[in-house]
Amino acid sequence: MLIHVKIKPDSKDDKIVEKNETSFIVYVKEPAEDNRANKRLIELIAQRFDIVKSKVKIVTGHHAPSKILDILIP
Repeated sequence: MLIHVKIKPDSKDDKIVEKNETSFIVYVKEPAEDNRANKRLIELIAQRFDIVKSKVKIVTGHHAPSKILDILIP
């Protein structure tokens, strides 16, 4: 399942706002340096879909705020 995510690093709180079934805005406390925001993004999405982190992959947008993630749901 592919989802579109817009990440907002350096936010006050970690939270996920669902725009629709496949589009989310994710706020993370981590800064956008040393891949810290992306790692936290993967953790939050894994929690949201109740899967392990290894089932979440960034397909495009590794260095951009707009990303496409592939979620492997059993």
